[in-house]
Amino acid sequence: MHSSTTNRRFPGGFVTEASVYGTILVSGMIVVAGGYGATSWQTFLGVIGTVFVFWAAHVYAGAVVEYGLNQAQDSTMATAVRLSLRHSLGFLTSAIPPSIVLLLGALRAVPDDVAVWAALWLGVVILGAIGYSAFAFRGSPWVIRILGCLGTSTLGIAMILLKVLVH
Repeated sequence: MHSSTTNRRFPGGFVTEASVYGTILVSGMIVVAGGYGATSWQTFLGVIGTVFVFWAAHVYAGAVVEYGLNQAQDSTMATAVRLSLRHSLGFLTSAIPPSIVLLLGALRAVPDDVAVWAALWLGVVILGAIGYSAFAFRGSPWVIRILGCLGTSTLGIAMILLKVLVH
């Protein structure tokens, strides 16, 4: 889990596989909730509950694997949990922006449909930013950064297409 490439820290800890996975999970939950005609409040509650359950499972799995793979004498389960918590933070933080948008719909600040679609498109933007940032971190030329942005944002667009097909 924590190979030399995943241990490298991106500025701000935003660009992680956990961030990508968390964003896709939230988008998938929004699509599924929309298939059942859920309100933005129901979608918000479903997203928050699901994200916390999956995040806890991700932290637990990461800690167990880290503890098992780290054969150093001073390795403890507490250290493994701390490393896994740090590694999994993007899972939670990536869910915050779309959840805020869903909450705006739940509070009737915006219509339900607007909140749901805005949250989905925000997922596309987040994925694009992660892709762009990953290539920028490596010092790639701007064309490659844009291609990285388009590549990761395609995952979010796939969720939007899925939502269209579900309806």
